[in-house]
Amino acid sequence: MVIGPSGVGKDTLISGARKALEGDKRFSFVRRFVTRPVDVDLEDHLSMTPEEFAEAREAGRFALTWPAHSLDYALPISLDTDLAIGRVVVANISRHAVAQAVSRYPHCRVIEVSAEISLRAKRLTQRGRENGDQIMARLAREGAPLPANVAPLCIDNSGSIALGVHTFVMALRQIAEE
Repeated sequence: MVIGPSGVGKDTLISGARKALEGDKRFSFVRRFVTRPVDVDLEDHLSMTPEEFAEAREAGRFALTWPAHSLDYALPISLDTDLAIGRVVVANISRHAVAQAVSRYPHCRVIEVSAEISLRAKRLTQRGRENGDQIMARLAREGAPLPANVAPLCIDNSGSIALGVHTFVMALRQIAEE
C-alpha cells in the first residue's frame, strides 16, 4: 500500500513503476474507485457516482473502502485474487485506511512517500483542484498516526521523477523478495 500526503507524487511513482515493471508478473497495480470524475492528467482512478459506489459496496465488490476529502474511495475485490496467487499488489490508499488494510491483510507492507513542502505546494497548485487557502490548509494538516505494528518503507520524492520512480521500483522489488 502506498501512502503519503497530497502532492508527494504517489500517482506519478505508481505510474512510472507500472511501466518499469510491465513484464514482471509478480506485481499487480490496482486502480482505485473514487466518487470523483476522471481526470487522466491528475489521478489514475475509476470514477463512480456516489449511488454506484454505495451499490457496489453493498454488493461486496470492494476489498477496502474509506472516505477522504468528502469523497469515497475503494479498492476492488479482485486484489484478493492477486494476493492469493502471490502477487505484490500496489495501490494508493489513504493513511486513514492503513489500519483497515493491515487488519484485513496482515502481511501488508506500506510505502510512505514524502516530499519537501514547497515542492508539494507547487504540485498542488499545478493540479488546479483547490484555491490557495485550500492548499495551505491541506499542507498544514497532520497525517493520522500509523498503527504501532506498521513500519513503512520511506521514500523521499523531492528529486527528479526518474530518481523517485527508480527508488520506488527498488522498494517494490525488495518487497517481492521478502
